[in-house]
Amino acid sequence: MAEFHSVANSGGEPVRADAARLAWLALALTPRMGPTRCHRAVQKLGTADRLFSASLTELESTGMPAEAAQFVFDGRAREAAVKEAVHIAEQSATFLTPEDEAYPSSLFEIYDPPAILWLRGNPAVLNRPGLAVVGTRHPTPYGTGIAEQLSRDLAHRGLVILSGMARGIDTSAHRGALAASAPTIAVWGTGLDVIYPKENKKLAEQIIATGGAIVSEFPLGTFPAPQNFPIRNRTLSGMSMGVLVVEAGEYSGTRITARCALEQGRDVYAVPGNVTNKNAWGPNTLIKQGAKLTATWEDIWEDLPSQVRLQLEDELAMQSGVGDSDESFSGASASLFTGQLTAPTLSDHERLVIQELRQDEALQLDQLIERLESRMVSGEIFTALFELELAGRIRQMPGKNYLRCI
Repeated sequence: MAEFHSVANSGGEPVRADAARLAWLALALTPRMGPTRCHRAVQKLGTADRLFSASLTELESTGMPAEAAQFVFDGRAREAAVKEAVHIAEQSATFLTPEDEAYPSSLFEIYDPPAILWLRGNPAVLNRPGLAVVGTRHPTPYGTGIAEQLSRDLAHRGLVILSGMARGIDTSAHRGALAASAPTIAVWGTGLDVIYPKENKKLAEQIIATGGAIVSEFPLGTFPAPQNFPIRNRTLSGMSMGVLVVEAGEYSGTRITARCALEQGRDVYAVPGNVTNKNAWGPNTLIKQGAKLTATWEDIWEDLPSQVRLQLEDELAMQSGVGDSDESFSGASASLFTGQLTAPTLSDHERLVIQELRQDEALQLDQLIERLESRMVSGEIFTALFELELAGRIRQMPGKNYLRCI
């Protein structure tokens, strides 16, 4: 990114393109210039690259505060942008402006789209159909498991899972997508060089390695200040087609994400919870207010716009090599649609789970987790249940009760 020094003086169309990107970055780094003011300034100037040649009077006429206009006019904004661009390159990252093709088009539908998105990873995934999965930082084993299972099921079918990579439900959502070997997007409330929480460093690396992306609208070096996360939440919901809430307390930040989704015209889904659990307050209240009750991936899948669902099914059919037949998915997934059950070799985890189940008496999920907790974590149990159910070896009854079929 250091080439901005020479490129800006070399003449021609590429110069204007680079100057425009640098101008957007300069605006985002200018004090008191939020997203709305940045967009308004570019609109008033006509093109972003005019920022660096405009007079102080012209800058103030765009609606910039006097302090911000002086910061730009003195050249301090450009200097800050060049320095930031160099640091971005050193982090093996990049940045996107609203004029870049990779910038998420869904963000143009919200009131105040970010002026800049800092990005690590695959930019192509940003414009894929996606679902945000959010919830409490202190989930129950049930919440952890269902968040991972639903994310895995939906990611397996081509829907990109987005979350904030916080502890709890966010982490489970990302892990579910990674378990499906699918890309996932983490939207941070910190700079790209500030991993929060620190224990998710490996998760961040896995997200990048699996073709996903990490995005932030905050400059490098931004630490996890509390006021950043509500801002992040409106970007998270804005990038998504809908928001799925899994366990959230009455005063959690998840409520902000759900409210942002409603204000942005996004669909809201919620997994019902045990009314005696304080984390059930959020999703249960949302369901009472009109959110769609979600128990399985089908509840979300059938609610997707038909063109999106057909697009994803066609892509899966192409990936699996299925021609013009009625099957949309291969392997175990295809059995859901064709009735043809496969019988793959059981993994060690699947064998442990199926040994606990009987044909004549259903076993409730919490009891199953309790029996296996010394040998498996809840996420492994949910994964095994998912595979066994797809293979037709077990059957799920109402109330998360499971029966062995063979």
